[in-house]
Amino acid sequence: MAPGGHLADNLLAFTRLLRRTGLPLGPGEAIAGLAALTEIDIADRRQVHAALRAVMVHKREHFELFDQAFQLFWRDPEAAAHAAAMALMDGNKPKDEKAPPVSRRLAEAMQENKPKPKPPEEPPPQHDMTFTVSERERLQSMDFEAMSAAEIAQAKQEIRRLVLPLDEQRTRRFRPDPFGPVADLRATVRESLRTGGEILDLERRRRITRPPPLVALCDISGSMSRYAQVLLHFLHAVANDRDRVHTFLFGTRLTNVTRQLKHRDPEVAFEMVSHIVPDWSGGTRIGESIALFNRLWGRRVLGQGAVVLLITDGLDREGAKGLAEATERLRGSCRRLIWLNPLLRFDGFQPKSQGIRAMLPHVDDFRPVHNLNSLRELVATLSGRQAAQRGRIAA
Repeated sequence: MAPGGHLADNLLAFTRLLRRTGLPLGPGEAIAGLAALTEIDIADRRQVHAALRAVMVHKREHFELFDQAFQLFWRDPEAAAHAAAMALMDGNKPKDEKAPPVSRRLAEAMQENKPKPKPPEEPPPQHDMTFTVSERERLQSMDFEAMSAAEIAQAKQEIRRLVLPLDEQRTRRFRPDPFGPVADLRATVRESLRTGGEILDLERRRRITRPPPLVALCDISGSMSRYAQVLLHFLHAVANDRDRVHTFLFGTRLTNVTRQLKHRDPEVAFEMVSHIVPDWSGGTRIGESIALFNRLWGRRVLGQGAVVLLITDGLDREGAKGLAEATERLRGSCRRLIWLNPLLRFDGFQPKSQGIRAMLPHVDDFRPVHNLNSLRELVATLSGRQAAQRGRIAA
């Protein structure tokens, strides 16, 4: 990197590239980066990297993305061509080779810098808004399993906009409130000390209310893998929108991914999840997994009226062994148990499997979860103040 006159232009292009990948950068970072380069030896690549990262990256989770972008952009002036090749390889590589998500995002951002083809001489016919609305409605009702990769990407964008409020529950704690319904005698006496022990006003307080904890148990076995991939985006959005959200994945074993899904960047969060979940798209032991959750985690996360989302199709490799007892104990430990089952998308669904018949009597709600509309109905159900209705289906 010579200190030529194109350094400022290249740094501006580099800033735009980082902004396209999702880093919150603006003109201030570009100016600070240029000022930092004037204080170091720009012939030393390591100094340039350290200086730019110090002034342009504000969060630890963005370090990896910045490092890859720096290596790609400043190594080759034809970096866009390399990025395009990376994007093509992402769809043709063997299944056992997974590219880091930040690399995919960087490749897509570099592709946006390619020159656009010239428009045709005759402009294409204009479509009315009816087509757009109908496509959106079709996406809302389309089954996740029938979606293409592009439609899945659109569905994930819609899912990130969903907000999941819950009924606020009364706690044992109080907070000062001049219009509260309860007199606070201790605070009144303490306040009277300022006036020589004479009580002029009664201090009042109000009970604190807050949403209950939300616990999600999601099946990631082979029959649920397609749905689990999309629902993880929903759970990630919920975990970053509210506190006290606990997420567990289970197939043949139970894995707590609460800490991983708290990461703000969804792609980095899912990459972290993939490293600690060894049983994705394998078999399933629902009864054993729920029993393990009850034994190890129930008392930790099911306090204060927790709501539990049990996401599974109920098809257990072990049949119904111990499933009824584990589900009954889970129901007794939470305020509300909601079973989300993608098999309910079929109009003629009947609870014929042993696992479904064993679990069904112990849940409060039995709802489908196979498209965007079903997720919106779930949000509406959890947001309302109606009493929980115990779901029942004739055997």
